[in-house]
Amino acid sequence: MGVALAFGLTVLTMAYAVGHVSGGHFNPAVTLGVAAGRRFPWKDVPAYIGTQVVAGLLAGVVLYVIAGGKEGFDAAAGFAANGYGDSSPGGYTLAAVLLTEVVLTAFFLYIILGATDGRAPVGFAPIAIGLGLTLIHLISIPISNTSVNPARSTAVAFFQDGAAGQLWAFWVAPIVGALIAGATYAVITGEHRADEDIEGEVAAR
Repeated sequence: MGVALAFGLTVLTMAYAVGHVSGGHFNPAVTLGVAAGRRFPWKDVPAYIGTQVVAGLLAGVVLYVIAGGKEGFDAAAGFAANGYGDSSPGGYTLAAVLLTEVVLTAFFLYIILGATDGRAPVGFAPIAIGLGLTLIHLISIPISNTSVNPARSTAVAFFQDGAAGQLWAFWVAPIVGALIAGATYAVITGEHRADEDIEGEVAAR
C-alpha cells in the first residue's frame, strides 16, 4: 500500500506542480500514447523521452545512494526492479507479465486521456491520474513490481542482478498498451481533435 501510494501521490503532486509547464510527462509510454491520441506533437516526442530516461537514471542513482545508507543493503539482490519468471515477486511468467503491463498501461492512458478530455471537469485530472496509478500498483506489484513506465524500469534495472536482461519487456509492453489506448480513445469516446488544436495547446503552455 505504501509503495503504491508513493508512486500515485508523486504523479499527482508533480502533475499539479509542473503540468502547466510541460504537460506533466514523466513516462515515455504516456508521451507516445498521447501523441497517438493526437494530444501531443510527434516532433517533440524524442526530446521528451530522452529527458524522461536521463532524469530516471539520475533518480535511480539518488535512490541507490540513499538506500546504501542502510547497513546490509544489497541492490543486486533486490532494488524494486521489474521482472518476470524468477524475477517476478509472485513468480509470474513472461506472458502473464506482458499481458498485465499492456492492459494496465492501456487503462492508465485511458484515464489520462479521459481526465484531460475537453469535456471532463477542469482541474481534477491529476487526482484521477494519481489515484489511477495507485490502483495499478496495488494490482500489479505482486506480478511484475509494476512498470507501466519504461523510464521507471530503466532507472533501477542496472543495479539489480538480471534486471537489465529483462528490461526490454518493460519497454515493449507499456508502449504497446499506450499506443492501443491512444489510437482507440477517440473511437470509443467520440472525441475529435484537429491538428490545429494540438498546436494551439502546445503554444499555450
